[in-house]
Amino acid sequence: MDAKVWMYLAYLTVSIGLTVWVARALSRNGLVFLEDVFADKRLADAVNSLLVVGFYLLNLGYVTVAMKEADPVGDTSQALEQLSMKVGLVLLVLGALHFFNVFALGRYRRGRLRQQAAGHPPLAPIGYLPPQGGSRPVDPAGPTPGQTPLAPPR
Repeated sequence: MDAKVWMYLAYLTVSIGLTVWVARALSRNGLVFLEDVFADKRLADAVNSLLVVGFYLLNLGYVTVAMKEADPVGDTSQALEQLSMKVGLVLLVLGALHFFNVFALGRYRRGRLRQQAAGHPPLAPIGYLPPQGGSRPVDPAGPTPGQTPLAPPR
């Protein structure tokens, strides 16, 4: 076998190994975070499983698409350089997906906590705001149908 085939085998071994290791670590350690985000253990377990499957599909898909190397591989040092470039890109994709997931789940969690802190729906409006151009003249006949009357002055 030539250096390019060995490089492909090493790339697949390292990339698949890293993907499996990161997926297991994120699944195991991220479950606590997901339970806090969703406030429901069953839902957190289900989302965790779905995230792991999506993680595998995206990363292994990227690994296989990025495997092809158009340039010839002349010697071992050139093969190692190309291998390190490919593995580095896989690591960047793994990190980007991780930070995207944490960001999206963090936003969801903040929204859920904000909604829980409110505890009640917002109050109904008691009037309307005048147009931006200036004050609105008061209609002595009262509000038109569908228009909320202004609150009496204090």
